[in-house]
Amino acid sequence: MKILVTGGAGFIGSNFCDYCFSNEPLSMIEKIIVIDKLGYSGSIENIKELQKRDNFVFIQADICDQKIVSNILFEEKINAIVHFAAESHVDRSIDNPEIFVQSNVLGTFKLLESSFHYVSSLSRKEREKFRFVHISTDEVYGSIPLEAPPVKEGGVYDPSSPYSASKAASDHFVLAYHKTYGFPAIITHSSNNYGPRQHPEKMIPHMICNALEEKELPVYGKGLNVRDWIYVEDHCAGIWRVLNRGRLGGVYHIAKGKGMTNFELVQKICSQLDELFPRSSGRKYAELIRFVIDRPGHDLRYAIDVAKMKNELGWEAQVELEDGLRKTILWYVQHKEWIQSVLDRGYLLKRQGLYRSVGNNA
Repeated sequence: MKILVTGGAGFIGSNFCDYCFSNEPLSMIEKIIVIDKLGYSGSIENIKELQKRDNFVFIQADICDQKIVSNILFEEKINAIVHFAAESHVDRSIDNPEIFVQSNVLGTFKLLESSFHYVSSLSRKEREKFRFVHISTDEVYGSIPLEAPPVKEGGVYDPSSPYSASKAASDHFVLAYHKTYGFPAIITHSSNNYGPRQHPEKMIPHMICNALEEKELPVYGKGLNVRDWIYVEDHCAGIWRVLNRGRLGGVYHIAKGKGMTNFELVQKICSQLDELFPRSSGRKYAELIRFVIDRPGHDLRYAIDVAKMKNELGWEAQVELEDGLRKTILWYVQHKEWIQSVLDRGYLLKRQGLYRSVGNNA
């Protein structure tokens, strides 16, 4: 199988490539080609080890460049596309929504166009094997009432932020191409991810890094917003299962299936840090928690039903939050050079007017 991974130098995309090479039979993966424009969240550091492999190729380009994408598809004879490429930070979407429309909506549309023309050129047998997996988010469903059951696949879309609206629009384009043209696409919606190589401005790494530097731990509002956290390797395993066994035109939810408030999450992080890296003062990390003004349109709760993945595809998340948090904390402690390189690059982009620092996202 030759797989094109868009956004493969980002957090989840790079972890997906790692997962493919580390957990699946090499006979199944002939080659992985990553295309990434290396925006603020993509980093060449994320794929440094992958680039040592003979069957891994990185191409720096924008998915909006249909000529480059088409050349890759035809020259490499791609069998599958896993589409991660997207702007994904809610706070950034509030600050500058146009970038999200360009990347998430227009980018997905142009990728679909390039892919559709490529698939149309394939033989019937080749078309039957081709898969396009579009990676989306639980945020398209909007805020779920605390008393309501988790949303099932096919639930009503009710996006609150420019980010979730852009992902909802891209979802609709993918399904429209399947229904109108028979394009072989599948959509996944995941809950909040965490793990190695997540950008330091995201909530969990932001809390870890701030705490270890004795900085305040900012929590929006009263910290009562509920999120379902999935370890990134579990998410990647779910995507691989969907890629190989998912039904065309299908929608699948990939999540742990357990929600908790942001305040509870930060307390768990602080508790693990107290055990692993006690403060020299002897004080608890939780004393650094500060509640800050809530962001506009902050959804109270996300919750998606994961029964379909278990019943239809035999998949469920394996990593418990306490174990995943410990792995994540240790990774960030052991990769201070990676953190600094990401922050330095952000500073450079900021000077070029392409990047602005914003709050954590959850």
